[in-house]
Amino acid sequence: MTLSPTHALEARYYTDPDIFRVERNGLFLRSWQFACHASELADPGDYVCFDIVGESLFAVRTRDFGIRAFFNVCQHRAHPLLEGSGNVRRSIVCPYHAWTYELTGELRSGPNLAAVPGFDRSAIRLSEAAVENYCGFIFVNLDRNAAPMDTLFPGVRADVSAHVPDIQRLKPLEWLAIPEACNWKVSVENYSECYHCQRNHPTFSTGVIRPETYDIQPYGYCLHHTTECQDFDRMSYAIDKEAPRSRVYSSWYLWPTFSFQVYPGNRLNTYHWRPIDVDHVMVWRGWLTVDGAEDPVVRDLAVQDRDTTVAEDIRLVEGVQRGLRSRGYRPGPLVLDPACGVNSEHSIATLQTWMREAVDGAGLADVQVANPAHGQS
Repeated sequence: MTLSPTHALEARYYTDPDIFRVERNGLFLRSWQFACHASELADPGDYVCFDIVGESLFAVRTRDFGIRAFFNVCQHRAHPLLEGSGNVRRSIVCPYHAWTYELTGELRSGPNLAAVPGFDRSAIRLSEAAVENYCGFIFVNLDRNAAPMDTLFPGVRADVSAHVPDIQRLKPLEWLAIPEACNWKVSVENYSECYHCQRNHPTFSTGVIRPETYDIQPYGYCLHHTTECQDFDRMSYAIDKEAPRSRVYSSWYLWPTFSFQVYPGNRLNTYHWRPIDVDHVMVWRGWLTVDGAEDPVVRDLAVQDRDTTVAEDIRLVEGVQRGLRSRGYRPGPLVLDPACGVNSEHSIATLQTWMREAVDGAGLADVQVANPAHGQS
């Protein structure tokens, strides 16, 4: 029997505004999206506003030290309630007509409401999203019945925590916003393989990792990247050689728009993607340290990453987006090596299955995810 190769997705998945609308009104409304770090909501009344493909929301710390997330819209006449980040003390007050809400979303009061016949204050509350605190990172899902993150990403919470024992003490040191003129899936695909690394990322490939050890394996809706670090005398930044797992690079990409990365030396950083339209995405790069303490090694690593890998990837993904609009493009076969490894695109085949599923099939809400068959590293 002759086997047929698996081909890459058709260009329309990346260039058709109608497909982006399907994703915006489906996938992004029922998948877990990063909102903020828990340390940004330290005290009751602290809030952070954020967008999910055009929907404005905010996360807020309640008086019982829980975290809730609401659509950022007053239930009276639809004015936005909050901007940016800050602290609202004990209640949320609409700047338009001063309707006032509890931190838990219930309407508390409003001017002259007693004059309205039959007015039922208890029937009015802010529209709410589901929230999870995942290793200190706050995620929201606009589908209140969404499967928990531990179901979709089995074992990842424990695995990340094992690689970064101080993860609950981490705070953001630096956020970097990276505009890319490409479809969000082009950027995610580029992140999700290292077939291109040795040719395009010389600093990463010779001063951080050993490419010959690079591998990516899926479990649940996660792609787990692993590799050994370069020899210590060839590393492009200083690391604690005695730190647990100091020789390991690991990354956990959580479908569809977030990734944890642990650089050698237990340096945790993150990616999250904010799709804007069919041709544009904002990629946020986060660097964290214990208690948010200043760390010159992390600062230097962030600069190195920005000036090398990030800059190199912008050129690549924007070139791909232009090529996808060419009349001459015919999707070629993916390089699927049964042995996996750095020169295989098996992770792209998995990723593109999820992409087709989100547009053409049942999607996340109806798919049962089994625990990974392999052990955690």
